[in-house]
Amino acid sequence: MQKLPIGLQNFRELREGNYLYVDKTPFIYQLIQAKYFFLSRPRRFGKSLLVSTLKEIFAGSRELFAGLWIYDKIAWGKSPVLHFDFANSNFKEIGLRAALRERLAELAAEHQVGLTKKDLTGQLQELLQNLARREGKVVVLIDEYDRPITEYLANPALAEQNRETIKDFFSIIKPNDEAVRFFFMTGVSKFSRVSMFSGFNNLNDITYHPAYNSLLGYNPKRTRDVFRPIPGLFVGRRRGRAAAVAGRHPRMV
Repeated sequence: MQKLPIGLQNFRELREGNYLYVDKTPFIYQLIQAKYFFLSRPRRFGKSLLVSTLKEIFAGSRELFAGLWIYDKIAWGKSPVLHFDFANSNFKEIGLRAALRERLAELAAEHQVGLTKKDLTGQLQELLQNLARREGKVVVLIDEYDRPITEYLANPALAEQNRETIKDFFSIIKPNDEAVRFFFMTGVSKFSRVSMFSGFNNLNDITYHPAYNSLLGYNPKRTRDVFRPIPGLFVGRRRGRAAAVAGRHPRMV
């Protein structure tokens, strides 16, 4: 009996914990044939789970994808991944620049790369170049890039300061294109992306692209197929047993 993946944002936890998963890997396969992408969606639409899934694909975690469409469609290998998750960053406690510096230190320790530069962009460039030389081209995943801005809309000065910090920090990506295998960025706001990342003239915005309209979320057919009721079980106030099996389900895609 599989469990409902309520609130889960980690693909490995979802698969190893025997949770239901609506197979989005055909869309992900399309994505990884190209290089630079941006996707905007409201919160709680599954952006973080998508980023986590991409991370596991590029980490070569083939065993997690058994039974899914992509399992036998790609040549599995391992690429270094730099993952920046602003949704779970501690920038509100220590400030954005300190949070970025802390994250760079974590990534450097994880990949055993020494950082000698003092500035943030210099350290990011060091990571990219050293990893590319040693392990191959790098995957850069950025989740909710605009959280440090939207959290401070009531404080325009700080929001603008954070916007400039993020803009400067990631500006180093384009000049180091030869070190990048894949770049994927999500956000809630599409508007602020236009001014912040105008230098990414090769950034594919798939927010409204018809080919990716089902990349996140569930359409009615998938909901009926994957989350259909268990035979003999009536969910409602009249059946107390429903509460006892809440979160369980026999089907998986």
